Amino acid sequence: MRAVTRNASRTLVRPLKNTLGARCLATQSNASSGLSLPTAPSTRYTAVSHPENASSVTPKVQALLDRSDAYILPVYARPPIVLQRGKGSYVWDVEGREYLDFSAGIAVNALGHADEGVIETMRTAASNLLHTSNVYHNEHASKLAELLITLTQAEGGLGWTPGSSQSWSSGSSGAKVFFANTGTEANEGALKIARKVGKARWAEKTGMSWDDASCDKHEIVCFERSFHGRSMGALSVTSNPKYQKPFMPLIPGVKVGRLNEQEALKTLVDDKTCAVIVEPIQGEGGINAADVEWLCALRKRCDEVGAVLIYDEIQCGLYRTGYIWAHSTFPADAQPDMVTTAKPLANGYPIGAVLMRDSVAEVMTAGTHGTTFGGSPLACALGFHVLSRLSDKAFVANVRDTGGYLQERLGLLTHWFPNILENKVRGRGLILGLGFKNASHPGRVVEMARERGVLLLTAGADAVRLVPSLNIGAGEVGHAMEVVESVLHVLNEE
Repeated sequence: MRAVTRNASRTLVRPLKNTLGARCLATQSNASSGLSLPTAPSTRYTAVSHPENASSVTPKVQALLDRSDAYILPVYARPPIVLQRGKGSYVWDVEGREYLDFSAGIAVNALGHADEGVIETMRTAASNLLHTSNVYHNEHASKLAELLITLTQAEGGLGWTPGSSQSWSSGSSGAKVFFANTGTEANEGALKIARKVGKARWAEKTGMSWDDASCDKHEIVCFERSFHGRSMGALSVTSNPKYQKPFMPLIPGVKVGRLNEQEALKTLVDDKTCAVIVEPIQGEGGINAADVEWLCALRKRCDEVGAVLIYDEIQCGLYRTGYIWAHSTFPADAQPDMVTTAKPLANGYPIGAVLMRDSVAEVMTAGTHGTTFGGSPLACALGFHVLSRLSDKAFVANVRDTGGYLQERLGLLTHWFPNILENKVRGRGLILGLGFKNASHPGRVVEMARERGVLLLTAGADAVRLVPSLNIGAGEVGHAMEVVESVLHVLNEE
């Protein structure tokens, strides 16, 4: 682990809550980390160390960029660097320059880069059975599905309170899993299943056939600043004109609400609604958290009209908040019928999953949904290995401690740079965001940090997102924060 270097005069040994009080801790009920905190922002990284101007691009890098321009669809706006290898929380470009990766492949690399356990699991699984399709069973898919469900029962989620369990000897575990390849595909599957549930519930209520042309229980509700994927179905519930307009018309029957607006639920969710999809903590949209009270009201409204409630935890789930799901600690009446997951499940190898209560799963029969690659032996072997490690109690404790320390450090920034930053840190655990008063600043901060060797992400129109690997150390957190402090200092001086 790289040590954090600080000026001795800047170090404060007592915890943050004794200096800035509840103001910086109000967004999360973490206890203080107990780690040393600085008394003033660092300025040791004000100078650019990883330049990206045209004159700094070497012929070797330019040749690689030119090849990309010639052969790859130009749908990504990328900086003029070419990454070559990684280890732990660090990556290196083809020029040998080192970067601290505080983006983790957009919240994917939970165990960092080039993890030895992941490598060995991949080697072993691939040398035995790489792919079979879902025409046949494989030994790894059911093991991973069981682990996902039993961890959810034990730790809370999908309607279970912590400490729950249910034997599958009776023929059911209480929930089912469908494996896909990506988060987008997981959301597509969830929406399809919810549509089928809606038709079945309409048929039961009316006494008519589910496929009758008069069935109107097919509408889907989503929320502003959400992000659920780029395919046509998932895009239709991703309420962002920038993403949607070029591809209209999208699928019909989608209604858009606002997060945490409780009174509007009465008209937003009605008898025509078959599904409501929401992120407990919006990732791409700005690290905006749904209030538990609002989720309780949403759950109640879904029950009143017979709608399926879907939580998209593709970015905020699988221990990123310090719990298996962001909703694990919520009361049962604020929990979903379905939850989708993907990003960290196999530490970078493509896999997605939909977990659903039996009351939802019962409408799905052979042939109603499927995938060629989803649930492959390799993907599921990797998923089982990664999830087994993420759920280890010592690992989870470290996520919570490190997340608490990172939030304390970010809380200091809101105190030091009130002209630039909002006074509240967004998010929980290791999915955190800094809100900016000037919408032009997040992109600049990400660029300036990268030019000083730290990789960050934007989120929405006004935030910088921090989603490092879940095994990130306090030393790496300290280094990243010193770079951010230096960047904000430069920005403040302009």
